[in-house]
Amino acid sequence: METIRVAASGAKGRMGREVCRTVLEDPALELVGAFDIHGQGEDIGSAVGKGETGIVVADLNRETLSASGAQVLVDFSTPAAVLENIHLALDCRVRPVVGTTGLTREDLAQLRQRVEAAGLGAVIAPNFALGAVLMMKFSTLAARYLPQAEIIEMHHDQKIDAPSGTALKTAELIAAARTRPPVEREDLYKLAGVRGGVQEGVHIHSVRLSGLIAHQMVIFGGLGQTLTLRHDSYDRTSFMPGVVLAVKHVLETNQLVYGLEHLLEF
Repeated sequence: METIRVAASGAKGRMGREVCRTVLEDPALELVGAFDIHGQGEDIGSAVGKGETGIVVADLNRETLSASGAQVLVDFSTPAAVLENIHLALDCRVRPVVGTTGLTREDLAQLRQRVEAAGLGAVIAPNFALGAVLMMKFSTLAARYLPQAEIIEMHHDQKIDAPSGTALKTAELIAAARTRPPVEREDLYKLAGVRGGVQEGVHIHSVRLSGLIAHQMVIFGGLGQTLTLRHDSYDRTSFMPGVVLAVKHVLETNQLVYGLEHLLEF
């Protein structure tokens, strides 16, 4: 069986290093490129504790990506760079698997058209942790029966965007599943932003503190009761089974898949 040739964008970041390590350890995958603005010229195998591989960190551009021979580009870069990286991958006939957050609805609509026109597959997921995907799925079930919901998402202090893509996606799913939105009385709030941000009628509260990785609670309220769904990622390895699943799936589709839940069986 031929291996899937994978390149990583943002390879020197914390998620990028874990992606490279995972690809190097998976016999079904082959790491062929590592791209980042940091650590250029460094052997990525040595950087992730796997020994020298001959693959050095390079700048991501048309020439370097094409020369790598990658079939899939896994992107965990930055919100400022991700859109350009996706377009670059498609230009090079490389299928993107994207975990970088910061893409807007308009970006996703544009990318969906671009992916379909190119006849390539792409997977963009707000969260690759399977437990987080299950939390979002369970939230859609709860939203049918419990009319009130608020989201508290907590991440490390180096996460530069807020709210998280997972929180936004969860709010969208809750709103779509609701039978009716709750009634708001914003005129009674004494402090601007005291109830957090609002996405489609769902309040989202973002916390950024050192010591955290990625955590989210969805609290539902109903008559005389609450229901709390919580997911915690204590280590970045929690995201890797989902990344591998997406890498293997993206070669089998010619559409944009938004959300890992579409790759799971429920």
